[in-house]
Parts: sequence; C-alpha cells; structure tokens
Amino acid sequence: MPLDSLAPGLALADDQRARCSWCMASPLYQHYHDHEWGFPVHDDRRLFEKICLEGFQAGLSWLTILNKRASFRAAFAQFDALQVAQFGADDVQRLLADAGIVRHRGKIEAVINNAQRLAEVQREFGSFDAYLWRFAPAPASRPERITLEAVRQMGVPPEAVALSKDLKKRGWKFVGPTTVYAFMQAMGMVNDHLQGCHVRDGQPES
Repeated sequence: MPLDSLAPGLALADDQRARCSWCMASPLYQHYHDHEWGFPVHDDRRLFEKICLEGFQAGLSWLTILNKRASFRAAFAQFDALQVAQFGADDVQRLLADAGIVRHRGKIEAVINNAQRLAEVQREFGSFDAYLWRFAPAPASRPERITLEAVRQMGVPPEAVALSKDLKKRGWKFVGPTTVYAFMQAMGMVNDHLQGCHVRDGQPES
C-alpha cells in the first residue's frame, strides 16, 4: 500500500501492513497494538491490572508504562487484587524505592485502595467484568466509520464519564474520565482501531 493512499492516522510498518500510527514508536508498541489494544477482555485480573496501569500513565505516555509493565507486575503481585489489598506502609516504602516502576506515592496508594474497592464491586456484581461492561457504549452510539477525524470530534463519550463518576463514588482513585476512556479503548469496550488498520475487524494475532 503506498504511503500517499493511507488515511490520516494510519502508518505502514516494515511488514507493509497499515496500523494506527500511534503504535509506530517501537516493535513492542506494535505488538501491543496487534495483540491486545481494542480486543474485548473479560478477565478480572487483567481488567484490574489495566485500570491500575492507566492510573500510573496519567501525565505520562503509555509507552513508558508498557516498557515498565513487567516490573509493575512483579512489584504488585501480578496484580492479584487479594494480595495487593493487604499491602501496608512497608509495601508503599518498598514500591517507592523500586526504580522499575513509576515511583509516585499517590498512584501507588491508589492501586492499594482500588484493590480493596475491587472486592466490594465483586461482591455486589459478581465480577469486575460484569460491573464494567454495563458501561460499554452501544454500537449505535459510535460513528459509523472510525476515522481520525471522527475520533477527534467524538472526544470522551458520556459512558466513560458515567463510569468515572461511579468509580469515584465507590471510592476509587485516579479514575478520571480521560483515564477511564483510555481503559475502555484498551480493553475493547469500544473498538477505536481506525478504518484501514489491519486488525480493526480481526482477532488478536497469535
């Protein structure tokens, strides 16, 4: 596909396949785009991990967090919420000394708080998955074609605002509307791969 025929927001990688241009910074980013971003997730641990990492991303790039994801997993007990909910002051100090993660006290304490809040959500709804997916935007509310211009005009959808408000009401931290929408995009609650991206209508690559 020639470069001049690509729609805005798309780019060609070395394999000559069109991808959303935001993932072109590194092979790791392309792998994440092809295998994870935008594909529906229903596993509570993965959902909890991602909403925590989106909170750490606030003010940073996702690539920064992605490059540190293995260290985050090691530091936070593979995001086993039952274990993280038991973290105390000594764990906070340990994490603040861990150069492999983002050492921000507020964000670290938010993960511990959110692990405790997760148990409450699971008791009420049966799973984090069941709670979250009630907020997934209806397909009819989305643009017919997901182009770069459509995404820019759309902004943060009301469902993301509603989920953010509900999480905050339940005591969650670092879950503003922009963070929540990024989470919804990543977990496949919406499909914001642009038209022409080679994985938009497919399945995660093996």
